[in-house]
Amino acid sequence: MTTVVPPAVAVSKDAHWAAKMARLRARKLPERTLSFCDDEEVKTAVTDAAMALAKARAAAITECAEQGICEDQRDAWVASSPQVLAADGSLDQAQEALAEATLTLTFRALPRPVWEQLLREHAPSEAQADQGMEYNVETFPAAAIFACHVERDEAGEEVEGMSGADAQELLDTWVDAEAKALFTAVMLVNQTLRVDLGKG
Repeated sequence: MTTVVPPAVAVSKDAHWAAKMARLRARKLPERTLSFCDDEEVKTAVTDAAMALAKARAAAITECAEQGICEDQRDAWVASSPQVLAADGSLDQAQEALAEATLTLTFRALPRPVWEQLLREHAPSEAQADQGMEYNVETFPAAAIFACHVERDEAGEEVEGMSGADAQELLDTWVDAEAKALFTAVMLVNQTLRVDLGKG
């Protein structure tokens, strides 16, 4: 029996494509976050702290010039200034407080067949279809939000999150702009081309 050895060029091409396909399969579905903070004092504190840091840096730069600090040493000198260090620390604290006061929702895109099945399950009514809608505006938003929501614990592990009823409650009880922002985040993560994808 004669063994046929494939040409080295063909083997190389197969290996090249196999490696590329493995990378394509390994790509993660895109995610999008939506954040809310109702504490105006915390948000103002971050703005004030950022302005204080800018002023401290400006004052330190002026002092550099007055003391004749060499230009190549000015960045380090400014960074080590006690006033800049104190202002930087205050900004860090304000940002930590903002992070604690902020609620973040994460949404992950669905694979195309799953997304299309969801659209089929929530097809528009005849009247909605006549208006050019591709889904049932009464049922699809909550179903899509529920299907795409991803909840993680402090360790970063995925845990049980929003239910369909939770999604509908948020849509029904939030103000119109925030409810639209919630649904828009889901639509964007599923229908926006990633910025890392080129045309050529």
